[in-house]
Amino acid sequence: MPEPGPSGPEPRSPAQRFDPTPQASPDAVLIRRTMAEVGPVADKVTSYFYALLFVRHPDLRPLFPAAMDTQRDRLLKALLTAAEHIDNTPVLVDYLQNLGRGHRKYGTRPEHYPAVGECLIGSLSRFASAIWDAETEAAWVRAYTTISQVMIDAAAADELRAPAWWYAEVVAHDLRTPDIAVITVRPDQPYPFLAGQYTSLETPWWPRIWRHYSFASAPRSDGLLSFHVKAVPAGWVSNALVHRARPGDIIRLGPPAGSMTVDHTTDSGLLCLGGGTGIAPIKALVEDVAEHGERRPVEVFYGARTDHDLYDIDTMLRLQQSHPWLAVRPVVDQRAHLHLPDAVREYGPWNEYDAYLSGPPGMIRSGVDALRAAGIPSDRIRHDSVEELVAAGD
Repeated sequence: MPEPGPSGPEPRSPAQRFDPTPQASPDAVLIRRTMAEVGPVADKVTSYFYALLFVRHPDLRPLFPAAMDTQRDRLLKALLTAAEHIDNTPVLVDYLQNLGRGHRKYGTRPEHYPAVGECLIGSLSRFASAIWDAETEAAWVRAYTTISQVMIDAAAADELRAPAWWYAEVVAHDLRTPDIAVITVRPDQPYPFLAGQYTSLETPWWPRIWRHYSFASAPRSDGLLSFHVKAVPAGWVSNALVHRARPGDIIRLGPPAGSMTVDHTTDSGLLCLGGGTGIAPIKALVEDVAEHGERRPVEVFYGARTDHDLYDIDTMLRLQQSHPWLAVRPVVDQRAHLHLPDAVREYGPWNEYDAYLSGPPGMIRSGVDALRAAGIPSDRIRHDSVEELVAAGD
């Protein structure tokens, strides 16, 4: 029962955050008190949790990557995040359903959940012993029971309509820069998704290690899928995809996920900020708007450190030439000494726009702050969760 994915915790409501609950339940109070207690020794909790799990339940070890340094604390962090926000039902359920569906590709079965819960509580009781009592344990048992049941039910429902994973053949590998490749694959069966979503990929070189990538186009009539991948230092999956993958190689895809999609029931303008390979889902959103025949304004700010990093600018400019409602504005740090959020502030107003951000975590954070300051409410700002992006690094 490995990590939730690039992606760590991946709640993806429009606001992309768990909102604080005004009046916490008694269980939530006890859970948060536990979290505060174990926070300073999180690494020890993580190590003990996995040691306990693999010693008591060695049959679960094959579900995890051979090298646990790539796994780190993803599973535990996801469970703790869910427990800490146990009161926020709508967002929590959406998060856990995605998690449950995503865990099918690891071979996770309902009978695995009690073992994980037992080791979770065993680890917390050991490292929060100063405050641990029967009441606290009961709160954690109730929380984990709720969490696991939502995940189990979501996986069971998903099993009736979709495979646990798809095989996909690499049909094109376009090295745009020394460390960025555009990879096109053909799934072995139809793969339904929406523009702006992402999936998880596993390569044959690193079994059971999955990383998330956004789709770089809207759904295509030929069924092909494209991804933009940047090789990052020590990134096992990204380096394999950029430097080793070739046409004919077979990878695996998990299910699609994410809510960074266009609401076609409105005619609001779209303000899109894409940094680096974050331009991939932005391009998909533009294609989606075009395919729906809408005339809504779409403003794309394409950020990069250097001109060289604008690896997909030609594609974006061709789209701009084809669609009068689309404006594409490259923002190059080194040329203008101007960061992407600063550039966005120079235009506008944006209060009638829905905003979409995709890129490095730092850009997401500063971009959200800039957009809020420009008058766009949080519920109209969509992006991949920052926690997920941090965990997705490779």
